[in-house]
Amino acid sequence: MAKAIMLQGTSSHVGKSILTTALCRIFKQDGYKVTPFKSQNMALNSYVTKTGGEMGRAQVAQAEAAGLEPAVEMNPVLLKPTGNSCSQVIVMGKPVGNMSAKEYHLGYSLTALGVITECLDKLHNEFDVIVIEGAGSPAEVNLKANDIVNMRIAKLVSAPVLLIADIDRGGALASVVGTLELLEPEERDLVKGIIINKFRGDINLLKPALDFLETKTGKPVLGVIPHLDRLGIDDEDSVSLENKQASGKAGELDIAVLRLPKISNFTDFDALANESDVTLRYVRQGEAIGNPDLVILPGSKNTTEDLLYLRQHGYEQQLIGLVKAGTPVIGICGGYQMLGREVQDPDHTESDFDRVLGLGLIDCITVFAANKVTHQVKATANNHNFLGINYTDPSLTGYEIHMGRTQFQTPVDPAFTIITRSDELLTVSDGAVSANGLVMGTYMHGIFDNDGYRRAVLNALRVRKGLSPIGIIQNTQARKEAAYDRLADVVRQSMNIDRVYRLMNESDGK
Repeated sequence: MAKAIMLQGTSSHVGKSILTTALCRIFKQDGYKVTPFKSQNMALNSYVTKTGGEMGRAQVAQAEAAGLEPAVEMNPVLLKPTGNSCSQVIVMGKPVGNMSAKEYHLGYSLTALGVITECLDKLHNEFDVIVIEGAGSPAEVNLKANDIVNMRIAKLVSAPVLLIADIDRGGALASVVGTLELLEPEERDLVKGIIINKFRGDINLLKPALDFLETKTGKPVLGVIPHLDRLGIDDEDSVSLENKQASGKAGELDIAVLRLPKISNFTDFDALANESDVTLRYVRQGEAIGNPDLVILPGSKNTTEDLLYLRQHGYEQQLIGLVKAGTPVIGICGGYQMLGREVQDPDHTESDFDRVLGLGLIDCITVFAANKVTHQVKATANNHNFLGINYTDPSLTGYEIHMGRTQFQTPVDPAFTIITRSDELLTVSDGAVSANGLVMGTYMHGIFDNDGYRRAVLNALRVRKGLSPIGIIQNTQARKEAAYDRLADVVRQSMNIDRVYRLMNESDGK
């Protein structure tokens, strides 16, 4: 049976996901078969497994750090916000419906506990160590009765809990003391240590505060983790996106991503942001698109409402004007749907609108259906003519997550040809490239993680600006592996890992 350790936080976005990733990598480096687990996740960044199940992107990064193929058992419940305090509820990788916060927390959440327990039992039998991540704070007294992600899980597996506080936002000591005070005595007993995260400065100046914290709470401080910038590891949710700035370097290519209110899967663009010649920026409400070298319309959890956002805030006319002036535009998934003439939602799958006019940059319409398409895919590019690059590649990879079905009004050149879906052989066209080669839409998430294709697009943009192409192609997977190792090294140096092992062994012996 596996040993377990659980990371909980004094609030959301204190670093639980990234420290879970670090521990997964550390235990893997130490020779253990380790898996991540988060019973319930709320995020718009999701991923599709080899079996076609949808799961949170943070658990995918954690699985990669552990050297594993991601599986829905690592994240059995995923909530994808759709707006108006409503979320699509996904259980074991498949949608079970849209629910309001009240419907979910008061009527549904505890019914998922059986599935969560089955997943934990399976992981306990297959692994040496389980690193469990909580959500939000365990001290949310209004949610505790229906909790399926924090202390109820810790009790279920008798996992020692490490409580994480973000010192960068201020009030870390008060948040730790307050959280412990609000816990029930048996819950407080499960907390075996405190982690101070995102510290900047001289550790010697912090020591009196650490001594006070240990005396006040009776809990040891097991680590002070420094603030880490630009880790190169996938972010979990839109809270992370709010902290993203332009990539911080003066790249020769300016790429603008429209920061839609319901943006999803913005990890699609991390590989672009990591390129040395790219400045990637998110255009927020009220900001002008400007005159970038490329505009990207990202995925969306609510295509119709995000289309209306573009229209209401003047971005529709800016986009159309840019294309007329020769600026290329790429739409991915929901962004691809927006490029068409119309989006129809007769069953109100995503919104209350029956139909919304699109941008009219591709001659197609999209109709939403009740069943969701979720597949890992392999694809080819044959004489792909976006930006006139005439690119050919027989081994592209990506994944699909969409409920819309796109229909063309006139013949178009496809962007790619999908040759496998969830390992099933087939031949089906994906997306479209406009006749002038300036507008492209695709349902393939992760297309820019294909190193050769990403560089081909960037080099085409360089040539348009009178710049020479770059021959060096960045290896995205190698960059990720190096980032996981760097994260593990920093955390190993900053946390008492020997004490963590002892805590797991003591708990396992009970």
